[in-house]
Amino acid sequence: MPAAIVDSPRGGLQAKPRPYLSVVIPVYNEEASLAALFARLYPALDQLTLAYECIFVDDGSHDRSVALLRAQQQARPQETRVILFQSNFGQHAAILAGFERAMGEAIVTLDADLQNPPEEIGRLVAAIQAGHDYVGTIRRGRQDHFARRWMSSLINGLRARTTHIRITDQGCMLRAYARAVVAAVNASREVNTFIPALAYLYARNPTEIEVAHEARTAGQSKYSFYKLIRLNFDLMTGFTLVPLQLFSMLGMIISGLSGVLVVILAVRRLWIGSEVEGVFTLFALNFFFIGIALFGVGLIGEYVGRTYEQVRGRPRYLIAAVLEEGAEALPPAERAREAERADARAVTRV
Repeated sequence: MPAAIVDSPRGGLQAKPRPYLSVVIPVYNEEASLAALFARLYPALDQLTLAYECIFVDDGSHDRSVALLRAQQQARPQETRVILFQSNFGQHAAILAGFERAMGEAIVTLDADLQNPPEEIGRLVAAIQAGHDYVGTIRRGRQDHFARRWMSSLINGLRARTTHIRITDQGCMLRAYARAVVAAVNASREVNTFIPALAYLYARNPTEIEVAHEARTAGQSKYSFYKLIRLNFDLMTGFTLVPLQLFSMLGMIISGLSGVLVVILAVRRLWIGSEVEGVFTLFALNFFFIGIALFGVGLIGEYVGRTYEQVRGRPRYLIAAVLEEGAEALPPAERAREAERADARAVTRV
């Protein structure tokens, strides 16, 4: 598929400089949009006149995404690396895999669906060069459905009131991170996490900028309503204990009110005698309190489940292959160990 390949304008084999910029792009069944992504991404990065690398992480695609990524890696071997997962492990696992192999001083994450234009990357890099170590983004003229925008606004407000993480638009994956922040993220061994929020915790000088947002022109969104709920559960339970504390306070309030109600009913029994009125009201109150109790049990289960997944110690992802230039490239296991050692040194410098 020739349209999906962007050839190198430099021509010939040259000594590959250490990249200043690493662009990490998770890919999952994006066959329909990869051609347009290649056609816009590489020219936009070439215009920056910076040494860069593009790290595509295929998250177990079932379409022709792998074939298109392989062809692009062969066309631009100096600037392109492709990581192939054995199966689907999720977008954030794909980003973590890219982080562990990124060599740049500035690391940018970008979705493959082109809803965030690659031409905006230069503005994020400029913010990193200005001294910021975390650059969040706010989608200008967001093209998503109203219900999705309303849900995001609700979750953003809830998160802002229960944590000290200040992310205006948590759903925009176009973000930039300094090397030290990425090193700190790599050193965190959490199984389930929300990467932008985790990076915000480690940033010294974060900022946010507005970026353009375009409607998806090909393919389908990989985030269903259920996945969005799961993502927000990870965000809430991974960065705050406020939900548990609120339920503890709610339990104390209900217990106190229940004690008052018992006293009132005992007095009425002695003063008025046996009564049968209000049976259905009592049932309604019982159902209401039972619902609260079940929700609280489910909330506790979320925290217990996170602990369970963490103590199992299973790998966050498994790599089937890494496509990159040069036979001298390290195998994935050795490269991961080398990245961990580099990240440890970077964390020490921080």
